[in-house]
Amino acid sequence: MDQLAGSLLTKSFKPEAKGVSDARQLLGIKGASETKNIWKLRLQLMKPITWIPLLWGVICGAAASGHYEWRISYVIASISCMIMSGPLLAGFTQTINDYYDREIDAINEPNRPIPSGAISLFQVKLQIWVLLLGGLIVAYGLDRWAGHSTPSVLLLALGGSFVSYIYSAPPLKLKQNGWLGNYALGASYIALPWWAGQALFGQLTWVTALLTLAYSLAGLGIAIINDFKSVEGDKALGLNSLPVVFGIKNASWISAGMIDIFQLAMVVVLVSIGQHFASVILVLLIIPQITFQDIWLLRDPLAFDVKYQASAQPFLILGMLVTAIAIGHSSLIQVL
Repeated sequence: MDQLAGSLLTKSFKPEAKGVSDARQLLGIKGASETKNIWKLRLQLMKPITWIPLLWGVICGAAASGHYEWRISYVIASISCMIMSGPLLAGFTQTINDYYDREIDAINEPNRPIPSGAISLFQVKLQIWVLLLGGLIVAYGLDRWAGHSTPSVLLLALGGSFVSYIYSAPPLKLKQNGWLGNYALGASYIALPWWAGQALFGQLTWVTALLTLAYSLAGLGIAIINDFKSVEGDKALGLNSLPVVFGIKNASWISAGMIDIFQLAMVVVLVSIGQHFASVILVLLIIPQITFQDIWLLRDPLAFDVKYQASAQPFLILGMLVTAIAIGHSSLIQVL
């Protein structure tokens, strides 16, 4: 009877497990199912799960501009900017990272599309160029729509693409340096899409640029979490990621500290520019974020990194939007 019950339980959970594995495959995260479908492989290389902060960054930039209007043309422009930042340029970033990390992935995730041989290097290179050129073309079109005399969105797209390249590719390969590489990644995922959204609908000021670069230090903390899954391969190939240098437990504390300190710094900034209501909301969003850090991240980073990101990071990105809206309504920031 026990054997029969065990057999029935195993069968009943197989479809769910397969569904979860298939979902991971489409999102491009660890534990994905294997496939021979070229388009699913391409999507897995682009890691759609990583697009979310960039899409949100564009929304924050549009809100911070103080000039966004709910008109059809503005909605289309914002969606185009999200496509440029997420599927195209973030997809480019993730694909080129997989291309240059194929030896590391052969250790950490051997069933990823490239190390498994499911997709050829020629196909990967073709995808890299299509995504890059597609992103730059959309950026140029957005500048034309906005009537920019200086193609600010295109320049941001070029700058972000360059950072993506030197992050992954030798000889610089910024990811070899835990601090510099993670900050470059954090800035690319928070500051650049924010700048693009703000430049598209308004004017990017140096004050806002500095604030978003400071916010990117919270992104550095998030980037550290992404290194936990690669510790074995990083050690084998001599990459000095922060979990390798400090150990996983200490790196989790560094990650939590970076996220919390610079969010609290934003509270101080909001108070200083007279946005007291927004500062209270931001504090209320930080509290559950810190709680989930204690429940998941600090207790067992390797086992609960995905659960932590799913539970805590929504509060981080909501806090970004609150900050952006407050900046958009601050006359002091606009004057500076």
